[in-house]
Amino acid sequence: MKRLSFISSLALTALLLSACSDALLNTSPLDQPSDQTFFSNGAELQMAVNAAYRHLQFQISTVPVDMGVDAASDIAWVRQDWSGLQTIGKGAADSQTSYFFQLWRNYYQGIARTNNLLQNMDRAKANTDAALYSRVEGEARFLRAFFYHKLIEYFGDVPLITKVQTLEDTQMARTPKAEVVDFILKELDTAASLLPATYGNADKGRATKGAALALKARVALYNKKYDVAAAAAKQVMDSNVYSLHPDYAGLFTYAGENSPEVILKYAYLEGVETHQASQYGFTRMTAGWSVLIPQQGLVDSYEAIDGLTIDKSPLYDPANPFKNCDPRLAATIVTPGSQFGPYRFETHPDSNKAWNYTTKTYVANTDVTNAYASFSGYNLRKWMDTADLTRIKASELDFILIRLAEVLLTYAEAKIEQGQIDQSVYDAINKVRTRAGMPAISTGKSQAELRQIVRRERKVELAFEGLRLFDLRRWGIADQALNQPVMGRPKREYKAAYVPVFDANGIPHYDAYADALRKVEDRTYVAARGNLWPIPQEEIDINLLVSQNPGY
Repeated sequence: MKRLSFISSLALTALLLSACSDALLNTSPLDQPSDQTFFSNGAELQMAVNAAYRHLQFQISTVPVDMGVDAASDIAWVRQDWSGLQTIGKGAADSQTSYFFQLWRNYYQGIARTNNLLQNMDRAKANTDAALYSRVEGEARFLRAFFYHKLIEYFGDVPLITKVQTLEDTQMARTPKAEVVDFILKELDTAASLLPATYGNADKGRATKGAALALKARVALYNKKYDVAAAAAKQVMDSNVYSLHPDYAGLFTYAGENSPEVILKYAYLEGVETHQASQYGFTRMTAGWSVLIPQQGLVDSYEAIDGLTIDKSPLYDPANPFKNCDPRLAATIVTPGSQFGPYRFETHPDSNKAWNYTTKTYVANTDVTNAYASFSGYNLRKWMDTADLTRIKASELDFILIRLAEVLLTYAEAKIEQGQIDQSVYDAINKVRTRAGMPAISTGKSQAELRQIVRRERKVELAFEGLRLFDLRRWGIADQALNQPVMGRPKREYKAAYVPVFDANGIPHYDAYADALRKVEDRTYVAARGNLWPIPQEEIDINLLVSQNPGY
């Protein structure tokens, strides 16, 4: 059973404050706190900031949104059209697709809550411990920056709102993305100066100085401010607060929830908030629905254990493709022939029986016979702790939002893009690789070679953490990665001829033997409209000053 922390109060706080900043009322409600009487002491400041934390992560189809959004990229696919997520992946979404509005609404509700707190918290200053007052301000500024970070990466220019709105000022034009980036970076500098490096047990899970600097590094990297990104990442690395978890696979299970690698996470707790990612990700044999699944293109992106890509390694055998591979493959994906729960996972069409390791018997194999078994022939292992076999509809597994491995790769990429290639770049990449059980890369690489390496590392290291689409867009390769079908495992046997062709960006292509693979879905991608998602039609309808993105 999880230890209770401040996060266990989020649901109650959210209920109490649900109307404080999401609606304009002419009277003070009698059954909940009012803007006119609230913010009078430290306890109320903490309640207000706790309510804002819930917007760090939300669920679509009861799955954490950042886990599922990779299905709009080239590494995953979702069988059910979660508020239009499958439609987005196909390249067929429009401004009325619900998924976009849910993102927009969630992050702007979070912004409204933080604006309300920051604008009114001075009322409580005289009755609040100075350290607590500063910390709450830092948390609110961090959260607001996080929400804007998400909005600009999905939608580009967005209205920059920094105060509580009245009816008179709800019509607002979009602020250029570059201005919002500058605002975010400034906010994070302030937050970092106000937040502590660590917390006691009762407050674990709150934003820290390291979280503010790590987010600053991410935002700067995404927006090509490479000097800023490298400097912020280096501060996190040098803080001696965080260290890599010794076991990559274990990091994404209950055993890894309190790992020193975790910089920011969203916590779940039975009785407060749970999710159903296990049900949507587990295999059919373990009562899951096999909805969120990996693509063949992700499977083939993992190097062989010698550190070479599978098209170049003598250790890679395409007829036995899961031997001698990067251990992160087995940690992320349930592959045919591997064990998940008590069963051997088999997806060959003739495998009507599966081995039960507990009973030592063969049983009917629903991973083949069920019409809605994995369409790609693979299942998700990352985030799928088998401890949830007994609570498949109510997982408490936390979701990591920022971790040290990402910061190390951010530092390396930012230095590479500046042409500042020194030993620290190799050290940062190799810490991530060797933790996973992969060989270190040797020195003497060119900028182009290192760029390829760090991009592949981000793809396999950070899969299903909600970052892949942003990477494809900022590298300018989304059209190459997404303008091709979603492919799955071979229809029958794996054969020696089945080695993809990798393009200059490390994206696998299957033209030579596409007929031998399962085709899950056709996709199209038009960069003129796909590099930004549309402003939701609901916002266009009520805010006449908001313009639409090109192509929608």
